[in-house]
Amino acid sequence: MPGKLYVVATPIGNLADFSHRAVEILQQADLIAAEDTRHVKLLLQHYGISNRVVSLHQHNEDKVAPMLVEKIQQREVIALVSDAGTPLVSDPGMPLVKLARDQGIEVSPVPGACALIAALSVSGLPVTRFLFEGFLPRTAGARKAFFEEKLQETATWVFYESSHRILASLEDMLAVLPPDREIVVARELTKLHETIVKDRLMNVVERVKADENMRKGEFVVIVEGAKPETKGEGISTEERRILRVLLGQCSIKTAVAMAVEITGQRKKLLYQAALEMGQER
Repeated sequence: MPGKLYVVATPIGNLADFSHRAVEILQQADLIAAEDTRHVKLLLQHYGISNRVVSLHQHNEDKVAPMLVEKIQQREVIALVSDAGTPLVSDPGMPLVKLARDQGIEVSPVPGACALIAALSVSGLPVTRFLFEGFLPRTAGARKAFFEEKLQETATWVFYESSHRILASLEDMLAVLPPDREIVVARELTKLHETIVKDRLMNVVERVKADENMRKGEFVVIVEGAKPETKGEGISTEERRILRVLLGQCSIKTAVAMAVEITGQRKKLLYQAALEMGQER
């Protein structure tokens, strides 16, 4: 029989958030595959674990994964961990898990901390349905395009952000989303300086600008979904956005005709909205 692959969640800050089972699995593993070997060794030292550790990160996992699968086929037990939280959730590990599955190897989860779930659980926003978007694009243009796509999303949505882009991301969001949209910014979860802020988008941006500490650490941002729009005597925000883009390229007549084709909205309402946009310029 082949060995086994365990996918082990590690603490996102507080080392006490590590289960007895997770410790036992790492103690018993023939090899621990870690995103950053230096980082995980601090955790292993804390729990007196001295097993072998090998590096598995986004730049080498396509090459290392087949080697690890071969070891499992030779009856070794391997534990996959990331720097913090649950592996594969915006972290390396997918090539290894997929290849192991394809080879018929048993892959077993050892659940634990996950910044995404931890933040959602205390957000106070609806979580019956939510979308996780990982890390956002690095450039302002790509981020704004992303926020445009999310403008009418009715489910709660979540993303991770880094300390050196958190303010820029929030400002780009404010340029697209309604300023009174509720959001939650959670930083340094389970750590000494844990901070969870829930407020309207415009207020959160001002707080992050004013407080240098709110630009330090690791961030989870949770955004309230848009209120479902009812069809009535008016056009939706998304229909208005499409019309505005078309007006930038075409005459009013052509833009309205194309908007009717794209949205299915009544021509009269779109034409009236186009005239109002023309007056705004």
